[in-house]
Amino acid sequence: MERSEYTVSGMTCGHCVSSVSEEVGEIAGVREVDVDLASGKVTVTSEAPLSTEDVRAAVTEAGYQLV
Repeated sequence: MERSEYTVSGMTCGHCVSSVSEEVGEIAGVREVDVDLASGKVTVTSEAPLSTEDVRAAVTEAGYQLV
């Protein structure tokens, strides 16, 4: 298993956390997504290393920005 950490800007509420978790969770191979609203940190556990561009696209689809 691989663990990656990203920072997402623009999240302000629980709905934001849900949106990011859902979109990132749809990336192939992702097993777990943990979002910390206060810090903007998103920790992703996956079967293999993820493409930053795939994560960026998922975060953008949710309406936020990968920093």
